[in-house]
Amino acid sequence: MGVRIIADSSSDVSQDTAKEWGITIIPLKIRFGDEEFLDGKTITNKRFYERLIESDELPKTSQISPADYEEYFFEAVETGDEVVCLTISSGVSGCVQSATIAANEYPGKVYIVDSRQFCISYYILVEYAVRLRDEGKSAKEIADEIERVRDKATVLSVFDTLEYLKAGGRLSSTAAFVGELLSIKPVITINDGIVNVIGKARGSKKGNNILISKVKELGGIDYSMPLCVGYTGLSDELLQKYLEDSRDLYDGDISEIKKISVGATIGTYAGPGAIAVAFFPKGI
Repeated sequence: MGVRIIADSSSDVSQDTAKEWGITIIPLKIRFGDEEFLDGKTITNKRFYERLIESDELPKTSQISPADYEEYFFEAVETGDEVVCLTISSGVSGCVQSATIAANEYPGKVYIVDSRQFCISYYILVEYAVRLRDEGKSAKEIADEIERVRDKATVLSVFDTLEYLKAGGRLSSTAAFVGELLSIKPVITINDGIVNVIGKARGSKKGNNILISKVKELGGIDYSMPLCVGYTGLSDELLQKYLEDSRDLYDGDISEIKKISVGATIGTYAGPGAIAVAFFPKGI
């Protein structure tokens, strides 16, 4: 009997990485008009951003149904495995409710964990769960530990444009217009499972400086825990610039830092050109 780890594609864990880690990533559905795609399966991140730039309307994502979760849980339990299922934050999606409904069919076999995160801070929780599984922890032990550290997982992001936040109804047209004129870059984090703006910078360089200072304010990075950086769009140029600017923060060694292409869940509202860092602060 083993432990099966299941998450969804809003974690930005690719299907290739899922195969490498021996876990299951359930794709969210993305709809552009009448066309529907499976995130990371029938549409790549590259094609998603091409479509996002071309489209007059923002795409929509739909949560995973109880029936879909039940199918994955059934297959795992039938093979003798226990399940730890991490979901996207309940603050932005109903996936945790769907997963909980499906798990009711398998008491003591399936453990549901609301990650209270999404994007790359969700990613590092999934990576940590994989580490715990590989250390031989039981499903319950893994679920309990993820619940203990989930609110410590930290993501800091700078958006390059306010256009998509405005189009998605997350920002007024006036604020977006003024922000674009002044080249304001909002600095984003996740608190209590939802997105919060914690600062604004004029220009990408100052945005990078805010990211660096915020990491320091939080006590620095615990390098014994998972760490990754991410970018939206078709190029990682801005991310590479951030890493060069913050080389001292990472003890001068940036070559081994995991770099993630951020997918549809955040990409829809961030648009191209956003960068982010996800980490656990020291002393968790």
